[in-house]
Amino acid sequence: MAICAASLAACTPLRVVTHSVSRTEADVPPGHYVMDAHHWSVTFDVDHFHYSRFVMRFDRAQAQLDWRAGGLDSASVDATIDATSLDTNVSALDSMVKGTQMLDAARYPQIRFTSTHFERTGEARGTLTGNLTIRGVTQPVTLDVTLNGYAPNPLTKQPTIGFSASGHFSRAKFGLSTWYPAVGDDIDVRIQAEFAQPAPGETAPKS
Repeated sequence: MAICAASLAACTPLRVVTHSVSRTEADVPPGHYVMDAHHWSVTFDVDHFHYSRFVMRFDRAQAQLDWRAGGLDSASVDATIDATSLDTNVSALDSMVKGTQMLDAARYPQIRFTSTHFERTGEARGTLTGNLTIRGVTQPVTLDVTLNGYAPNPLTKQPTIGFSASGHFSRAKFGLSTWYPAVGDDIDVRIQAEFAQPAPGETAPKS
């Protein structure tokens, strides 16, 4: 067993083990960044009969980030979630939530968020307000955003930024009041995302 462990350790690139990131916004190279297709998550959760918060995730999304010299204060993001990719881990419920009673994903296949304003609340963090569009209805939503860190990705060498975000919104404001009050109105949103700056000539980051 000790020999196997030593062999695995010998095969692990040292640069990955010692990888570190910077939370200094001025260290991030300005430019256009694309969300890494394999390193992100978006989940919604909602009260279920006051027993628990029922969690739903989305399996497909795209996002673009424009990072400018002013850091978080001047950055902008545009994200599109594939509503048809919603996954509750229950196939029958997937069909119900994506059906005409709720998201009506066949007619409205995209959920979109476009940032409009950032307000700083601390170092590498703040509140990001933007327009959220669900089922053809657009409402302002505010997210608490944290810059987790920046560094060249040790595997791809591309400039990479990581973020966490969370917030909530009233589903009724988007015309999604079905099953209330058995299913709550307040939707919590949790986001993790990595953005990479494409190499010259590339349109998306490597994974």
